[in-house]
Amino acid sequence: MEMKFDEADIKLLRILQEDATRTAQDLGVEVGLSTNACWRRIKQFEDRGLITRRVALLDPRMLDVGTNVFVTVRTAEHSAEWLAEFAEAVSSLPEVVEFYRMAGEIDYLIKLRVADIQHYDRVYKKLIAKVRLIDVSAAFAMEEIKHTTAMPLPGDEI
Repeated sequence: MEMKFDEADIKLLRILQEDATRTAQDLGVEVGLSTNACWRRIKQFEDRGLITRRVALLDPRMLDVGTNVFVTVRTAEHSAEWLAEFAEAVSSLPEVVEFYRMAGEIDYLIKLRVADIQHYDRVYKKLIAKVRLIDVSAAFAMEEIKHTTAMPLPGDEI
C-alpha cells in the first residue's frame, strides 16, 4: 500500500527513525508544525501501519553478543510441515535476530548475534538437534561497516 508524503512527513519520519523518544512539541518545532499536527501525523502513521512499533536499540557489545554470524542453510526438504518445524526451531533461538527464505542456491539465511565461535557452536548444536538439515554454513563478520534500522524514505534515492 503506497502512501503519499509531503515534506513535513518526510522530515518527521527521518527524525523519528533516529530518535522516537522526542516529544510532539519538540518534533513540531523542528518540522515546522504545531504540536497537535505532529501528534496527529504520528498517530496516522501508526494507525495505517507505517510505524509498526517503537523500541530501544541496545548495544550488542554491552550484552556480550557483539559477533554477527550469517548462517546459510540448504535443504532437500520443502514441505509445509518441514518448513513449519524449521521456522519454529529457528525462531525459538534468542540469538536469531533475522531469518529469511531465499531465492537462488541458498534456501534460508539466518543472522545471529553471539559472543564468540563457541557460542555459535552451541546455537548450531541446538538447531540441528531440533530439525534435520542438509547443509549449514556460517560466515563470521569481521567488521560491521554499516548497520542502520532506518528505512530509505521517498526522495532518498540517488
